[in-house]
Amino acid sequence: MADAMEKMAKATAHVQSDFSAVRTGRATPALVEKLRVEYYGSEVPLQQIAGFSVPEARLLIIQPYDKGAMKAIEKAIQQADLGMTPSNDGVVIRLIFPTLTTERRKDLVKVVKGKAEDGRVAVRNVRRAVRQDLEKSEKDGLISSDELERAEKELDKLTHDYVAEIDKLFAHKEAELLEV
Repeated sequence: MADAMEKMAKATAHVQSDFSAVRTGRATPALVEKLRVEYYGSEVPLQQIAGFSVPEARLLIIQPYDKGAMKAIEKAIQQADLGMTPSNDGVVIRLIFPTLTTERRKDLVKVVKGKAEDGRVAVRNVRRAVRQDLEKSEKDGLISSDELERAEKELDKLTHDYVAEIDKLFAHKEAELLEV
């Protein structure tokens, strides 16, 4: 059960991190911090070679720790196809987030809905795997049928709780996306 709980929690955390990467019209470092940047011959996440600040709701400032990484960071942002062009003043890189159109907001809600469904499926897959392990344990005589039934009820409650958590995260992200 503890293993199932841990895996379901990881699936929920993964969904939450996926949601943070979806743009909402507000500047957020989560959108770019995982971008891979070619830095002295190896690819590293942007968050390891630069600091972020959000002075305004729609402006993200990226300040590289090493000025030599400016071009590489700019290139990585352009290749990521975020729908914005970085502006470089030699010291920092500015990303100005354009306002989202209603149509684009609805498209993003569909993307988030798909990610939420993937999370629900992951949680249900954990339930299925644990249920198979429990049934095998009963067949092998390691647990009684009463213990199996009790464990399955507990597993179903756990699954329901994590699916509800994902639904709550989705509802919050949907509201955030549709907010003008």
